[in-house]
Amino acid sequence: MMWVDYTIHGLPGGRGFKVMGDWEGEVMGVAKDGEHRDHYLYRPGDVFIVDENGWLRKTDEVNTLLKKYEESKARKEAA
Repeated sequence: MMWVDYTIHGLPGGRGFKVMGDWEGEVMGVAKDGEHRDHYLYRPGDVFIVDENGWLRKTDEVNTLLKKYEESKARKEAA
């Protein structure tokens, strides 16, 4: 899928960026009338890792690492 005609807004200091479409939520699958569509660029909760070629690759490994950390922390607190 090719996404065209979007604007990228960046936060100061390179802390983040947001892709803007013609209306708020367009790139997250929200139609102009507010209905949710089944195609989107990204959704809340998505995690991407940037590879050596600049591609953002969607991953769920970060969530796995966070869960392992939280479980480890809970075990230490219980001991």
